[in-house]
Order: sequence, then C-alpha cells, then structure tokens
Amino acid sequence: MGAASKSRDLHERQIKRSKDVNMIFKETEVRGAFVLELERVEDERGFFARTWCQKEFQMHSLVSHLVQTSISFSKKKGTLRGMHYQAPPYEEAKLVRCTRGAIHDVALDARRGSPTFGRWIAAELTADNHRMLYVTEGVAHGFQTLTDDAEVSYQISEFHHPESERGIRWDDAAVGIVWPVADVTVSPRDAGLPRLADL
Repeated sequence: MGAASKSRDLHERQIKRSKDVNMIFKETEVRGAFVLELERVEDERGFFARTWCQKEFQMHSLVSHLVQTSISFSKKKGTLRGMHYQAPPYEEAKLVRCTRGAIHDVALDARRGSPTFGRWIAAELTADNHRMLYVTEGVAHGFQTLTDDAEVSYQISEFHHPESERGIRWDDAAVGIVWPVADVTVSPRDAGLPRLADL
C-alpha cells in the first residue's frame, strides 16, 4: 500500500471514529441510573472508545456538567463504602468507573415521591470491562470491592459539601441490598448511617 493510500485509510478511520463512536446507555430499574458500556473501535493495536460526552448525556436528559473528579482506593476485598448522597441544594450526579480491580456497584433510590423509591440496582464494574454506572441526584451510591487493591474513579456534578452529606445503612433489611462478599469491612461512619425509613 502506497503512502497516499495509507494516509487516506487513516483519515477514513479517524472520520469513522469521530462520527460513529458512541457511549451505550442502558437504563436500569432505578429511574435516573444508567449502566454505560463502551463502543469500541478495535484494531491490531487495541481499541479506542469514548468515556464521556456532554452532548450524549444531554441527549439522554442526564446531568451534563462535571465539577470534580475523585478516586478511592481500597486495599482489601470486601471493603464496603456507602450508601452516600448529598442533600438539596447540593445534590450530585456521579459517573463511576473501576480503574483497577473490580467492584459490585450499587445505586439506591432515596427520593421520596419517586416511582422507584427504595429500589436498588447493582452492576459489576471492572478495570477490564470498562463499564460505568451513572447515578443521578438523590440516588444513593455505594460499592463493595471484589478484589484487593481496587481503585474507583468518580466524575461528579457538584462540589463536595460536607454539611450536606447524607447516607443510608448498607445493611438496611427493609432495602435488602445483596452484597456478594460476606467478609465486610465498613467504616464506623457508614455503619452508623440511618435506615431508609428513618430519613
């Protein structure tokens, strides 16, 4: 293949990539929570994929502005963090991705008056599957690590506001979240969160 043909082929691939590579939004049983899959463009080197697009979020009527990115690192399998959210007027949407290891990621609808109030969904996010969970405002979020040395990245739509921090007990029997690892490590703060019925 000549230099001109190679250049044309590369240009055509770049055009295809810029036009056709989208994020795949999968609506869940909790209103406002989506599992996002990557649409990959693959070749012999590996793949290219989009992990964030403001226009695509707007097309799905999701929060499309981000103000902070944070990470958490958990040393031990079974570590549980959650279930957290922020109260109005500092509600936050989160886009969560596991960048090392694997987690059991959970969204719980804590919005009174929502048709899915009290429901929860879970998704397995791993560094290999590149899956993400979008959690809208008023939906509590938490996860349990499925591996040692798990790292989680959060893209967040609102600044952290300590006075507005809220949460729900991870083991609230009335909610019934199923956590896959029996040996749970949880902080005293999270262990002392209220039950959903007490909010």
